This record gives sequence, structure tokens and C-alpha cells, in this order.
Amino acid sequence: MTRAAAQRPTAIDSAAGWLNTYFKRSELPLHSLVFLLPAMALFEIGTNLKPSDPIAFRMLELFFHQLGANGRFIPFLFVVGILLIWHIVRQDPWKVRIETLCGMLFESTLLAIPLLTLGTAVARWNIHVPLFADMSTWRDNAVLSLGAGIYEEFVFRLLLMTLISMILADLLIVHKSLSNLLMVLASAVLFSLYHYLGAEAFQWRSFIFRTVAGIYFAGLFLTRGFGVTAGCHIIYDITIVTIQAFAPH
Repeated sequence: MTRAAAQRPTAIDSAAGWLNTYFKRSELPLHSLVFLLPAMALFEIGTNLKPSDPIAFRMLELFFHQLGANGRFIPFLFVVGILLIWHIVRQDPWKVRIETLCGMLFESTLLAIPLLTLGTAVARWNIHVPLFADMSTWRDNAVLSLGAGIYEEFVFRLLLMTLISMILADLLIVHKSLSNLLMVLASAVLFSLYHYLGAEAFQWRSFIFRTVAGIYFAGLFLTRGFGVTAGCHIIYDITIVTIQAFAPH
């Protein structure tokens, strides 16, 4: 084999290089924003037709109301603003690749499968498996799924995990591995407990399932970024409410 032939990239090398580039690009805030914008727009349109906001969305509304900022689109603008500021601070290029967005959709679907498998299994014990409180119709639940996936991941992963990390790692100087473990567990437990702020009664089985789901989402957030994690959450919720609405009973 000649030296030129030995140095020529193979198909495996090219695929590995593309995957490595994809994993880096898909974690970027600009790709997360563009990937989630259609779901955010559909949520805003759907809730304007018939209000059905997830609690995390209302938490953001209440937070800004306390600061004197009122408006139906404040949480939406806040999420967009944070991702854009993050993008600018990182000094990433203003370039979005369609193949990366398609890959994020495929990956989000693939990563939802383990959670769907677990959700289907625990449904045998009549556990409330959607990660939000049910509305009356499939349409309402589908719209709510979009908002829950985006705003719950924004509050409990992007904001809360960042805050916990700053407190543990930067202020208390906790070792990184222990800090990450405590951050994942704390965000998962709080994520599970928050679902009982509404009318749903507390149950240990549903609490444990949602805590496990919170740990799963936290792990995804740390390894795959905000966009893919929110996409996985959306696909899980929409699949579950679709099964519940249309599967024969």
C-alpha cells in the first residue's frame, strides 16, 4: 500500500468525522433554538386558541410578573433571549445546518425509546405516565406536550442545573464528580415534585417514575445539550398521550 493510499480517508473515517462534527454542532445554543422554534410556535398558537399552559411556563410568567414584566409571550422571549445570549457569548458562527437539525430530530426520537419502554412497563400499575397533568382532549395534550418539553427542560435542566452547579462547584468548591451527582439528583427530585403543584395527588410510584425520568433527562442534558433533551421530552409526551387517546382499551 502506498503512503497516499494509507493516508486516504476511508468511509468509516468519514462517517466518524461527520458524527463527531454533528455531536458538537447539535449541542450549540443556536442549533437548539432553531430546532425548538417550530414546537415553541405551535405551542403559542395552540395555547392562544385554548389556554393550557404547563406549570413551568406559568412559573416563568409569575417570576416575570413579580419583576413588573407582564405579557403572554414573556417566557417565550426569555427562552429565545437566553439561547441567543449564550450563542453570542460563545462567539459561535451564525450558521445552522439542516442536516444537523434532521439529526437532532432523529436522535431525540431514538433517545425517547428507553423512556417510552419504561413508561409502557409502569403503565401496567396504572401509573400516571405523561410528564404533565392530562387535559381533556388529544389536541390539548399534544399542545401541552410541546410546552412541557421545552419549558420544563429550560427550568429544571438549563436554569436549575446551572444554578446548582454554580453553588456546589464554584461557591462550595465541591468536587466535580460529586457536584454533578448532587446536581442531577436534586434537579430530578424537584422535577418530580413539581408535577404535584397542580390538582394531581401525590403517589410514590408516579413520583419514582418521574424522578427516574428526571435523572434520564439530566444525563441527556449533560451529554447531549438542551435541544436534544427537550426534543426527547416532547416526543415522549406526545407518544404517550397519543397511545392513551387512540389505543383500544
